[in-house]
Amino acid sequence: MGEDVGWWVEQRYRAVLEVRAGSPVAEVADRYGVSRQAVYRWRRRFDEAGVVGLADRSRRPRSSPSRTTATLEAEIAGLRREHPRWGARRIAYELAVTHGAEAAPSRATVHRVLVRHELVAPQEQRRPRTYKRWARETPMALWQLDLVGGVHLAGGREVTMVSGIDNHSRSVVVAALVVVPTGRAVTGAFLAAIARSGVPSEVLTDNGKQFTGRYTRPAPVEVLFERTCRELGITARLTKRRSPDEHRGRSSGSIGRCAVSCSTRSRRSPISTPPRPRSMPGYRATTTSDRIRAWTWPPRPGCSAPDRRPPPVRSPAPHPRPRRLSTPRRSSATGCAPRPARSRRRVRQR
Repeated sequence: MGEDVGWWVEQRYRAVLEVRAGSPVAEVADRYGVSRQAVYRWRRRFDEAGVVGLADRSRRPRSSPSRTTATLEAEIAGLRREHPRWGARRIAYELAVTHGAEAAPSRATVHRVLVRHELVAPQEQRRPRTYKRWARETPMALWQLDLVGGVHLAGGREVTMVSGIDNHSRSVVVAALVVVPTGRAVTGAFLAAIARSGVPSEVLTDNGKQFTGRYTRPAPVEVLFERTCRELGITARLTKRRSPDEHRGRSSGSIGRCAVSCSTRSRRSPISTPPRPRSMPGYRATTTSDRIRAWTWPPRPGCSAPDRRPPPVRSPAPHPRPRRLSTPRRSSATGCAPRPARSRRRVRQR
């Protein structure tokens, strides 16, 4: 195969060869993470045109009846060149006067035609937007930490998750459950991740009291997390304070979106805590962090998970069925609901 053929073509070619060798289509589709219809389509294209037929095809429609004609586009471009100060609204008005309101294009259509013919100069913004990207080029350069509240366990208990990812590889480096999100508990989870993965260069967190004491009143203090970072030579960075993005997880990047997805997912399928060690054959001790990682980032189809990360044991959340309200019986004589029985106890009037 030539160099111009992408890696996806090679993957499709391997899937077709496996199907031709006798492998079931369902197993091949599950192994490559596609549908059975896609595998059948690849095999049909390979039978028709060979390896070249496995490349991506254009999705452009064969015909577009509502497309603006070339004559109308030339007229729009001519009006723009004759009157450089006319915009899309004025040109649309002039065409409506000439061709009629029904046959004239809209203002948006005229603007797209002008942009297509490079007759609209983009204007510079008065206040250009500046974006600060946290992406790093190498692993272990920046970690993003956050606290995820509202994580439900299988027993119905609600705990907090200390989550963290590597900014470059997007791998989960911190995943621990704490009952009370204190500074000591968060720092302990952070140190356990460092002992397992290594010391990062920078750490990005929000302005929570577990991570910083800069905004503590009446005077700023150094919390345990900041002292740990200073002793290990880690640069602690904070997100912008009192901004909506801080609470929506945008400033912290992917860790905010991961936190929202974990909190929502725990309500549907609670996390099961590992059982206590017992003297039984075939027992393999697993930690809560391993179950959280496997629960948060499940392995892809066709990829074998490591032995130290077994699949989590999930149990459905209890959802009691609502009781049906019984309708009051109606009297057979009048057809109305019976009046409630009054209490025979009388109140003495003074």
